[in-house]
Amino acid sequence: MRHISKQGLDLICRFEGFSPVIYICPAGYPTIGYGHLITAANKERFLDGVDEDEALELLRSDVGKAERAVLRLIAVPLTQGQFDALVSFTFNLGSGALQRSTLRRKVNREEHDDVPAELMKWVWAGGRKLKGLVKRRKAESLFYRT
Repeated sequence: MRHISKQGLDLICRFEGFSPVIYICPAGYPTIGYGHLITAANKERFLDGVDEDEALELLRSDVGKAERAVLRLIAVPLTQGQFDALVSFTFNLGSGALQRSTLRRKVNREEHDDVPAELMKWVWAGGRKLKGLVKRRKAESLFYRT
């Protein structure tokens, strides 16, 4: 199976940031570590928080899900930069967002020049345009072009 590069993982870490305790992300979800979403379904409890090693372990597991989603939903060959950008996007927004997006259709049609503009459509959370998401999508666009 194909995996995100170290640079791609670093991209995710940079934009997610590290929190040893549970916080509410801009979209309103309880989160810990490097963007690990806590849901009722996974029944996780982090009463003592997490250290960076535990956070990286959670991140690797979450990124694995995003990698598998990209591999399932994208039917054309990708460069490592393109793969990394799409994994970062999918990690951030979930596989459903990629699955139903025009972004996915553009990638699968190999309309790669249109992808950065499609990425930039995904800068909203909780009904607000977020500067952090604008920066993240621009960074993903740069990765996509490599």
